[in-house]
Formats: sequence, structure tokens, C-alpha cells
Amino acid sequence: MATLFDVFIVTPERELWSGRATIVVARGTEGEVGILAGHAPMLIELGISPLFVTTEGGERLAAAVDGGFLHVTSEGLETRVDVLAEHAELQQEIDVEKARQEEAEAERQLRERVDSRAAARLAKARVRLGLRG
Repeated sequence: MATLFDVFIVTPERELWSGRATIVVARGTEGEVGILAGHAPMLIELGISPLFVTTEGGERLAAAVDGGFLHVTSEGLETRVDVLAEHAELQQEIDVEKARQEEAEAERQLRERVDSRAAARLAKARVRLGLRG
């Protein structure tokens, strides 16, 4: 059986999820990382991307994360992962129609002119739509 560790996913507005997990998979600005119990301490900047957690019960939790940081601490056999996201939504909270509207609006704005904010909105919408399939 895999060793469990504590995971906390928080935004400035709320604690999105916390519990025990066997693995966390996240995408940082420099690539993807998988965290298991005993992982070396680290701090990475998160991109606009999905985040996956396999919970103590074997459930695969998915969330859309709009940047922030992932912090890992380990002392002996105790590991803790803190995801400090600017904004995040659990997969089941995602409003598909809203995400489609945001995607269409961002695409329209990008056709008119290059706009980094519209590009970020497009990326956020596509991550959400990707999680909701």
C-alpha cells in the first residue's frame, strides 16, 4: 500500500480540498511534477493547468488551477503538499456553459488583437473544458 501524506488546496477565498493522498500531479511553469510521500522539499510556480490528486480512498480528484504555487515539505516520514492557487475549481464545480462562453469570447478578442489577458482567459477556459470532457 502506498504511503499517505497531507494535501491542502487553497485559494484566497477558500479551502478547496484537504485530505490524505497517495500522489499529487501538477504542472509547473517549467514542466509536470508528481509528488509521492517522502518527496524532496520544493517550491514551484504553477501554470494554468489541471491538478490531480489520488486520495486515500483511491478517488482521482481533479481541479483546474489558475496559477499559484505548490510547496512540498518533508520531515522524516511526514510529507505535506500545499497548493496555493490564485483561483481553482474542482472538476465537478466547473460550469461547462460558462467555460464555453469564456473560450469563445477570448478567441474573438485574440482574433482582433494580441492580448495576454485574453490568452490567459482562453487557457483557463480550455483547462476547465478539458476536465469536464
